[in-house]
Amino acid sequence: MALQVLTSLLLPCLCSAAISCYGDQGKPVDWFIAYKLPRQDHTPEGGMHYMYQDGNTGGWVRGSALMNSTKSAVGHTVDQLYKSSKSKDVAYVLYNDQPPMKMTNEVRGHTKGVILLDKDQGFWLVHSTPHFPPDSSRQYEWPSNAFHNGQSFICVTYPFAQFKEIGKQLLYSTITPYDSSVPDSFSDDLVDLKSAAMKKEVTAPPWNRQFTLTSAGGKQFTSFAKHARFGDDLYSGWVSEALKSDLCVQFWLNSRGILPSNCSLAYHTYDIQEISFSSTIRFSSHIDHSKWCVTLSDTPGWACVGDMNRDKEEMQRGGGTVCSSDPTIWKSFRTLVSNYSKCK
Repeated sequence: MALQVLTSLLLPCLCSAAISCYGDQGKPVDWFIAYKLPRQDHTPEGGMHYMYQDGNTGGWVRGSALMNSTKSAVGHTVDQLYKSSKSKDVAYVLYNDQPPMKMTNEVRGHTKGVILLDKDQGFWLVHSTPHFPPDSSRQYEWPSNAFHNGQSFICVTYPFAQFKEIGKQLLYSTITPYDSSVPDSFSDDLVDLKSAAMKKEVTAPPWNRQFTLTSAGGKQFTSFAKHARFGDDLYSGWVSEALKSDLCVQFWLNSRGILPSNCSLAYHTYDIQEISFSSTIRFSSHIDHSKWCVTLSDTPGWACVGDMNRDKEEMQRGGGTVCSSDPTIWKSFRTLVSNYSKCK
């Protein structure tokens, strides 16, 4: 009995009172990945459906709610911000290079995310959705511009100490914060997170940083973050070489200066053209704004979800991706690749 009590004290808290990623069943989870599907019909619910996975689903399952509902995994998770943001016992940073209700002419990192934590733990949600989410003075809602295209989300629950490292990653990727609060009681421990929330950035090389984060449940996720002065494509210039495998990359194919598939290096990088969840859920990358990549090799297989495209402009911008070598996550993304462009 004494051993059981000691063990319970050492385990992470994924209880309902703790700040955490929340899954599709309305309960705290260690991590989840959500994939909002492109709008494929003109019903009122069109564009709000998503696919979902966490450590208990064994791969993709249909989302149990709609993306614009606080019953969805993303909605429930982000909704914690609006219920706790006035507390001095929490810290948060909302960042988006296309912030909601604001115009910005700054050319900073191509980054989008939400951080919310207390002194025990919190979550880091990395996503691809412009103008999302609303700032802390409002309430959870889905932006009207984001119904049509696909979007990606990865949420991981981390213990407090890991936010020191997350803060460093954000200094490399040069986020555009539009709403933040890092109270004095957090500042001594989270110096870099506070600095990132004030638009500070790294000022000396190296211009990229790879770090393996450990979730509250003990699962490892590798974060890649690059500064603008890295001066290369995130995927072909770094991630494929770091993971030692050819990569298939899903990104927004409608921007200017798209980088073609690259076979000039030891490991090749291919642009995905079509995604397929099933015979009835298939769509072109041209209507998919999500940002993810998957290794062609399964030894081990890696899958990453982030916030960067492959184009000439973003070679000169900060950003990053979060990767996992979990075999189930890898397989779930690898099977989505229906077609990709070969090298010319």
